[in-house]
Amino acid sequence: MDKSESLAIARDSLLLRSLPVGVADSLLSDAVFRDVSRGETVFLQGDRAQVIHVVLDGWVKLYRVSPSGNEAVVNVFTRSHSFGEAVAFRQQPYPVSAEAVTDCTLLLISARSFISILEHEPELSLAVIASTFQHLHDLVNQVEQIKAQTGAQRVADFLIGLCKCHDGSCEVTLPYDKALIAGRLGMKPESLSRAFSKLKAVGVRVSRHQATIDDIETLRDYSEKDPADSWSKPL
Repeated sequence: MDKSESLAIARDSLLLRSLPVGVADSLLSDAVFRDVSRGETVFLQGDRAQVIHVVLDGWVKLYRVSPSGNEAVVNVFTRSHSFGEAVAFRQQPYPVSAEAVTDCTLLLISARSFISILEHEPELSLAVIASTFQHLHDLVNQVEQIKAQTGAQRVADFLIGLCKCHDGSCEVTLPYDKALIAGRLGMKPESLSRAFSKLKAVGVRVSRHQATIDDIETLRDYSEKDPADSWSKPL
């Protein structure tokens, strides 16, 4: 990936796309590229945030480790997604850790430079608010999925999100290992396996890192079905 393509991906991130071109270019001119290998730590919980991260290629997970040693996956980000804005603007410690799930290329934007621009052009704060709101919206959606959907429906939503087309059949590559997918969806690995088995009934077949979907619309209807509907069926 050349520099011009990398910068185009960064400009398409939610954080930068609503900024004037000149402002975005100014921020990107001082940004630093960082290549991160699979399994490498991007930052640790408690590190002081000084930069905003934009994923140019690959996948990064945010996670916390409980006192008992269990890992809770908070979110997973891929190309053109940004993360760490809120804590970076306030120069606070990260509340989570970040690790590369695959080999990654990241762009690091100086929070201090961004803050300096906002001080001179406060109206640009709306772009920052929009980005922060989207992160909040994503977390609310995750909570809603865990509360209101079955495990198989959560997996269906996940697969739909990987599809490049909107209808018909589709084949997608699972972007990271199944244990992480399970953690991202609030499930245990064995529950994920059972969910994949249930999805065979709606035309989904999974083989290693590939998933084949016979009809996206059928899968979408399944993911949106109210689980309570089955309770009303006569015994």
